[in-house]
Amino acid sequence: MIAQNISNVKKIMNLAAEKAGRNTEDITLISVSKTKPVSMLLEAYEAGSRDFGENKVQELIDKYEVMPQDIRWHMIGHLQRNKVKYIVGKVALIHSVDSLKLAEEISKEALKKEVTVSVLIEVNVAGEESKYGVSPQEAEELIRQIAILPGIKIEGLMTIAPYVDNSEDNRQYFAKLRQLLVDINSKNIDNVNMNVLSMGMTGDYAVAIEEGATYVRVGTGIFGDRQYTV
Repeated sequence: MIAQNISNVKKIMNLAAEKAGRNTEDITLISVSKTKPVSMLLEAYEAGSRDFGENKVQELIDKYEVMPQDIRWHMIGHLQRNKVKYIVGKVALIHSVDSLKLAEEISKEALKKEVTVSVLIEVNVAGEESKYGVSPQEAEELIRQIAILPGIKIEGLMTIAPYVDNSEDNRQYFAKLRQLLVDINSKNIDNVNMNVLSMGMTGDYAVAIEEGATYVRVGTGIFGDRQYTV
């Protein structure tokens, strides 16, 4: 079931990339495995998934300990400063950096563990009060502040678009994030690589790909809803 779901998602990704004149190899599928048991993650792994996304630090750590070591773990949920020490050195990418204080904590732990941590700046493009993220207007200033911190490498931007019935409604937000990335890239800020656009989830990842997403985060489309059992 999960293998079939992944195959279906990849077909849709291929179609969206083709429509946009893009190479599918430039787009990475993150299997969002929050609340899912290890048995289901292993099914996804057997079907070829190597990038997994988690929302909660404890759940990520528990799975990190028992899953194969060649997995790239993505922290995609809101990250509290007091939890940073648990994931630095374990995750491939932190998608949800939205404040200087959080970045400073990541920098501190990176130096302690002698690693470089790749991060994305979370931007609340739609301006939803219920979502985390810096506003598009404040993004560049925050990036400039974080870029000078040791042990951190800014790789791009992330957004969580609104939940909508029609995925086309989110195209404007994906396009806006891509334009923001292009604008920041043009400033040539030291220690900033605007190569990654993490945007698009189960309901709208095809539109996100058409607008330039390089990482799409798909949970329900792979694992089913939270009551799904195998």
